[in-house]
Amino acid sequence: MDPAFYIAAAIAILSTLMVITRYNIMHALLYLVVSLLAVAVVLYMYGAPFMAALEVIVYAGAIMVLLIFFVMMLNLGKESAERERGWLKPRIWIFPSLLCIILLGELVFLVLQNRQPVSDVIIVNPKDVGMALFGPYIIAVELTGILLMAGIVGAYHLGRQKQKTLHRFLENTEV
Repeated sequence: MDPAFYIAAAIAILSTLMVITRYNIMHALLYLVVSLLAVAVVLYMYGAPFMAALEVIVYAGAIMVLLIFFVMMLNLGKESAERERGWLKPRIWIFPSLLCIILLGELVFLVLQNRQPVSDVIIVNPKDVGMALFGPYIIAVELTGILLMAGIVGAYHLGRQKQKTLHRFLENTEV
C-alpha cells in the first residue's frame, strides 16, 4: 500500500471522528465534507476517478447546498445569525483547511505521478453508471427521491416558526 493511502485514510478517520464528537452542527458538517474529500482521494488512488468525481460532486457538494438551503428555508433571524458568526470564527477553519491542503497536495502528487492502475481494474464509464441506475434500479432511485423530498418537507414543517395567535375571545378584552 502507498503512503498516500495511509495519509488519506488517516485524514478520513480523523475527520469522521471529529464529525461524531462535535456538538455544533456547522462544525460537524465541515468535517464531514473533509472526510468525503479524503474518501474521494482514496477512490482516485485506486483507479476509480469517475467515482472520486461523483463523491466530490454528489456528496461533498450536495451537503453544502443542502446546508445553505435549510439555513435559508428556516429563516432563523438575527439572533441565530449572530450566534453563527460566533461559531464560524477563522480559528474554526484552520484544522479542516489544513487537512484539505494535505489532501490537495496528495492528489496533485498522484496526478503528476501518472501511475497506471492495476491491470484487473474494469473501467466504468458514465454511460454505464447511468444505465445501471436508471435501468433495473429505476424504482429504487425514484423511491429514494420521494423519501428525500418527504424529509425536506418534514424538516420545513418541523423547523418553521409558528406565529403566536390569540384566541378570538381574548383579542378584544379590555379591563
